[in-house]
This record gives sequence, structure tokens and C-alpha cells, in this order.
Amino acid sequence: MRKLSLKLGTIFFVILFCIETLMMFFLHASLADSRVEEELISLQARGNSHRTILERNFDRETLSHVALMESVDSTDVVIINNEGKILTTSGPQDNIEDYLKKLNTPVPYMGQTLEGNWEEVAFISTISPIKDGQTTVGYVLMLQNTDSIHMLMERLNKHFLLVGMISGLVTILIIIILSRKLAKPLIQMKEATLKMSKGDFTVTLAKSGKDELGDLSNAIQLLADDLKYVKQERKEFLSSIAHELRTPLTFIKGYTDILYKRNLSEEDKKKYLAIIIEETNRLSHLIKDLFDLAKMDENAFVIEKERLDAKLFLGNIETKLSPAFQEKQINFYVHCEESITIIADSLRLEQVIINLLDNALKYCTVGDTAVVTAKCINQEIQIIIEDTGKGISKKDLPYIFDRLYRVEKSRARALGGSGLGLAIVKELVHAHDGEIKVHSEENRGTTFVLTFRGAGNNENIVTNR
Repeated sequence: MRKLSLKLGTIFFVILFCIETLMMFFLHASLADSRVEEELISLQARGNSHRTILERNFDRETLSHVALMESVDSTDVVIINNEGKILTTSGPQDNIEDYLKKLNTPVPYMGQTLEGNWEEVAFISTISPIKDGQTTVGYVLMLQNTDSIHMLMERLNKHFLLVGMISGLVTILIIIILSRKLAKPLIQMKEATLKMSKGDFTVTLAKSGKDELGDLSNAIQLLADDLKYVKQERKEFLSSIAHELRTPLTFIKGYTDILYKRNLSEEDKKKYLAIIIEETNRLSHLIKDLFDLAKMDENAFVIEKERLDAKLFLGNIETKLSPAFQEKQINFYVHCEESITIIADSLRLEQVIINLLDNALKYCTVGDTAVVTAKCINQEIQIIIEDTGKGISKKDLPYIFDRLYRVEKSRARALGGSGLGLAIVKELVHAHDGEIKVHSEENRGTTFVLTFRGAGNNENIVTNR
């Protein structure tokens, strides 16, 4: 992760360095050009001022006066006639002929720059024509030594270098802070994922804001929490499965040993064999439920849908279960609206409803009532299984669809199932693209509401899950 921080810092530094260098280069060039332009404008203005005086009195005295004025300043003046002969100068000018060679006539009355390349020559210069009416009688050449401009540029370069160094250090500092700030949550996420890869899901990541890093951090935290929950669930699941398998096996082994080692009467043998058969059936049902859940988890479960007449379908279930309810003196009713068609797997849907009614049968007592109602609401089919039994407590209600969760913590043999029935019901309902909801109050009963799409919806007859 340090490499990532280094890469980020290097990229930021190169980008900012290039931007700052370009900005400083253009700023430096702009300042230099502006300064030279100001000097040339000032020089041209002085030349035009001298030209105005000479146009009024173009004599030797005035020429001397102009030369004297410039001899005490940083600029020099050279006055020539229209034939290029030097009339006067404020100082010695050895290379005046070089400047005169650059003179192109006619020269504008407001003058023009004769030499502006301050980097390569000793003087910058301007020229202004001296007019007598419409005739040019001479020229005023103004020259300024470029040493002052070079000194100015040297100072400017030093300032730019100082500013560049300071801005570079500040940039490096900011980059270090930013790269660490960006890399820190990534480092934490890396450590968290390494911790998770070793099976430790007790990960706590700080919230990194509402950007992409924050989303990634939240996703890893959610994954860690889910894996922690799954690990705990698996631990409890394996523990519960071990207990569920151990109980029938203990009964089978114990009563088999009794039958093998003792001389028992026929009546005792039949009693013990009945217990062995009962526990064997219990074990067989448990293994079947586990196998079904395993197939559902692997999405290898097959739902073969077909059109079912709800009234006929529920009538068959009523016929199968009525004797069991009558035996326990529990009122059992089935109500179904006419002309309701359900698209479902008949065997799996029957398994769902019988499982829920079996719970009603277990938890209802003499005089209680269990009712199955089917109706169509907004092109959706609702099958409602309600009873007036002992109900489910509020603290247990959110967990009744969890695998191996049992409301009867005592695991009583009279009431307790494997704890897988409702988990399978939920998976089967979802496999039909349906929903299941439950409402319950202690000592007042429980209501399960199954919702499925009606036959008016377009569905495939066979759906692989």
C-alpha cells in the first residue's frame, strides 16, 4: 500500500509541477515583455517630446540643450539629419551605424521601435522623425542601456525561483497529506480483508465519507458483518444438527441394545420396535429436509409449475388432514373463492400448506380452530392459514423462518420438529416468486399469509431454481 501512496504522490507532484512550471513560464515571459514594452513606450514618448522641441527651433543651441538633458539620465539621444549624419549625441555611440541600418523610411510621425530585442543587444532604441512642414529634416534616436532590464530580470528570476521552491515544498507537503489520507482507508481495508481471509470477521472500519472509498468501506464492513453472522449461524446450525442427529440415534442404539441383550416379552419388543421405527422416521425426515435445503442453496431445486384449480387443490388437502384435526377435536375449515387458478408446483405447494397446518395441529388444543382461506386480490392469490392456538411470542417471531430455530427451547418430543419446516416453507414460497408473512399473538393464535401471482401473469411452466 505504500507503493500506492508513492504512486499517487508522484502522479500528483508531476501534474502540479508541470502546471506550476507552465504558469510561471508564461507569467515570467508576460512580465518581461510588459516591462520592456513599458520602457519602449516611455523611450518613444521622450523622443517625441524632443522632436516637438526641435521642430520649433531646429538650431545648434536647441540640439545642444536636448543632448545636455539626456546626458544626466539613464537614456541617450542621437539626433541625425535626413542624410544620416549625426548632428549631436548625449554620449559616445560607437555602433550608431548599426542602428541606422535598421532605419526604414518613411518613419511614422508618432515614431517606431528601432530595436526591441533586449536580450541580445546592449541598447533598445526608438526613432521619431523631425518634420518641417511635410518634409523630414532629421530624426531623434532614443537609446536605453539594457543593463537595467537585465538586472530587473535577474531579480525577477530570483523571486520566481524562491516562489517556485516554496510552492514546490508546499505542494509536496499537501501531496503527502492527501496521498496518506487517500491511502489510509485503503490500508485499513486491506488489513480488514486479510483479517477476514484468516477467518476473523470482527472487523470495524471507520466511515470514510460518502464518496467511492466510503462506499467500498461500507461494502467491506457489510460483508464482514454478513460473514460473521453466517459463521455464527453455521456454528449454531452444526451444533443443532449434531443434537438433532444424536437424539434419534441414541434412542435407536439404546433400544436396539435392549432388544439384542435381553429376553423380552413380545409386548415389550413391539413397544421398543415402535420407538425405533418412530426415531428412524424422524431421522429420515430430518435428512430429507437437510437435502432439500442443500439443493435450494445450490439453486438446483426444480419447481415444475402448472395451472391449479385452487378450490379442488385445497379440497384435496382438506380431505387428507380433516381426520387428524377431528382426532384432536380441533375445528378445521377451508374456504376458497370460485374460479381461482394458481400457477404453482402442486407437490411443493401442498408441502408448504401441509407444513403450516401441521404446526397448527401441534399448537392448537381441544376446541381451537384452524382455517384455510383462498382469495384473489388485485390479480394476486392469497392463501391464509390461521389458527387460534397458543401463538408465538414477539421475541421469537422474527426468527421462526431461521433454520433449526425452535420456539420450543425444551425440544419437547411431543411438539418439537426439526426446526427446518418453516425454513423450507419460506424457500419454497420464494421459489414460486411468492411472499410469506406471519402475524401472531401469544394465546390468541397465528396467521400465515401466502401471496402468489395469479394465472393472468405470463410465467414459464417449468422454472429451475
